[in-house]
Amino acid sequence: MKLANPYYKSFFSISFIFCLIFTLSPNSSAKPAFDENRAYEYLKKQCAFGPRPPGSESHKKTRDYLASELKKYANSVILQDFTYKGNGKDIKLTNIIAVFGPETKKKLMLCAHWDTRPFADRDPNPEKLNIPIIGANDGASGVAVLLELARAFYKEKPPFRVIIVLFDGEDYGKSTQDMFLGSKYFAQNIRTEWIPEYGILLDMIGDKNLDIYIEQNSLENAPEIVKKVWELAKRLGFKEFHNKIGYNIVDDHIQLIKKGIPCIDIIDFDYPYWHTLGDTIDKCSPKSLGIIGRLLIELIYQYEND
Repeated sequence: MKLANPYYKSFFSISFIFCLIFTLSPNSSAKPAFDENRAYEYLKKQCAFGPRPPGSESHKKTRDYLASELKKYANSVILQDFTYKGNGKDIKLTNIIAVFGPETKKKLMLCAHWDTRPFADRDPNPEKLNIPIIGANDGASGVAVLLELARAFYKEKPPFRVIIVLFDGEDYGKSTQDMFLGSKYFAQNIRTEWIPEYGILLDMIGDKNLDIYIEQNSLENAPEIVKKVWELAKRLGFKEFHNKIGYNIVDDHIQLIKKGIPCIDIIDFDYPYWHTLGDTIDKCSPKSLGIIGRLLIELIYQYEND
């Protein structure tokens, strides 16, 4: 992801925050449990392949693993292969799309990127700037939550159609021109049956010291979704969600917004190991993954089904 103009300010004054009344309707689906420890194992499994930049052998192995894992739980899994011509070579990339739940008019899209940065361009050691990163938080964390959600969806089908998309090539280039490759291709080639009411992007949500502020582009383009998610987090007692704007982030959600799909980015950008070799498993925790996973379970099985 690319950062632009960080700043903090109040999001809603107390007079504009509305209390939500959550009642479980007779038609609500039973809620499956979200296993944060299993999600953490998914994070570690991805990292066990090593750095996963496009074009590497570990990238291919990770693609095959993610597709195989999703096929255990989804109605269907589609590998959206494409080629990016950049830097004088052809790069093979793959978006992984998994469909869950009944065929309904209502659809929700959950996204993350599964590739990792080909170079540690923000590492404090100048001799290591061109070494690929392991990407425990920046890449593996969002995917880990979505894999565990996929398993939960299999145990208890969601009440409406949920589409999980794992984007490739988010972190490929040194400039935004060569980044967000998977989400750009997906938005340009999206099928009608994949178009959701709205989307939620997960990025860098495994940090042990989880602090999630409202991302500015999300608020400007999908304010009702931001309000819905942050009020739900407050209802669940998740103090890690702060009711303030944090950063203006250019990320995969921008490509969906450009396509006309409201989408928000749930991201903890206060992460000192971003794009460094320090982005390793020990910087992440099951608890952080569990907070995001339980929030999404509640959103799908109760809030959106009431």
